[in-house]
Amino acid sequence: MSSSKLSDPEWGYEDLRRAIDAAGVALWSWNVDTDSLAMDPHGYELWDIPPGEELTFERLSEKIHPADMDRVREAFTATRAVTGAYEIDFRTRVGPDVRWISARGQGSDVGIVGRSMTGIFIDITGRKQAEEGHELLAGEMSHRVKNLLAIAAGLTKITSRTSTSIDDMSKQLTQRLIALGRAHDLVRPLPDSQGKAALMGDLFSVLLAPYDDDGAFAGRIRVAVPRMGIGEAAATGLALVVHELATNSLKYGALSVESGRLDISGSSNGNDIQIVWSEDGGPEVTAPEAGDSYGSELIRQTIEHQLGGSISYDWCESGLIVTLLIGGEQLSS
Repeated sequence: MSSSKLSDPEWGYEDLRRAIDAAGVALWSWNVDTDSLAMDPHGYELWDIPPGEELTFERLSEKIHPADMDRVREAFTATRAVTGAYEIDFRTRVGPDVRWISARGQGSDVGIVGRSMTGIFIDITGRKQAEEGHELLAGEMSHRVKNLLAIAAGLTKITSRTSTSIDDMSKQLTQRLIALGRAHDLVRPLPDSQGKAALMGDLFSVLLAPYDDDGAFAGRIRVAVPRMGIGEAAATGLALVVHELATNSLKYGALSVESGRLDISGSSNGNDIQIVWSEDGGPEVTAPEAGDSYGSELIRQTIEHQLGGSISYDWCESGLIVTLLIGGEQLSS
């Protein structure tokens, strides 16, 4: 559009009004002597105030979020001392909802006419929600990284105590970190009815797939657990427990021979979940001596401290049976 068209008085007001409406901008005027406020129709809609109602700054302030009230009052009082443009972002309450508004104008009485200052209100709720979402995501990523580093440090410490050589330690630690990585891959949003991170059945299936696909062991593992979602913290903790039990079974238990079988079942126990790890068809197993690492300290600490549950072992002639009891609240965290 040419500059001559913009300067045409017959074009100016209507086209400018349409442009302002399209941009979602509300116009306001504030009399610095009487404290009275005037707004265009969009302003009344933005503030959820009946059209035509007589306004003052005090009346408008009733809509401002209590947490922002003092800041907004001080900012508006200071606008007359500000040289040049100013911008104030704050929250308002519209029924049960919170709306973000940006007030913009010129300070130091720039453009004041008849003792009235003018400016605009803009609804910036969408932008603020996006910013909050980005901040939440950044905080969550930082939290996850810190948790994983803390777990890796703990794994290194525990593995160093039970390893017989540097190669053995390297192998055990690598396998445990891979188990963590597999669990982390499963952490994804699910429908509310299914939990926050991963389905329990998926977690078991993914973590045990390497053992089940290993030649003679194919088809030897059966998983039948409730279809339920588990949270990120529970997923990483349970992954460590599953990996430790599977590793021990591959070394000493049912998964160490072609005829061995592993059955994992789950059921509700009040608010808690009970998981039974049952081995069959393997070599005869006996309870380890005190201090033996078969029922590793890692498993016990994870179950008790991270998953809020308990673990018990039954050293049957036919094979090891491990019963895990996991707290329902911890399972969703």
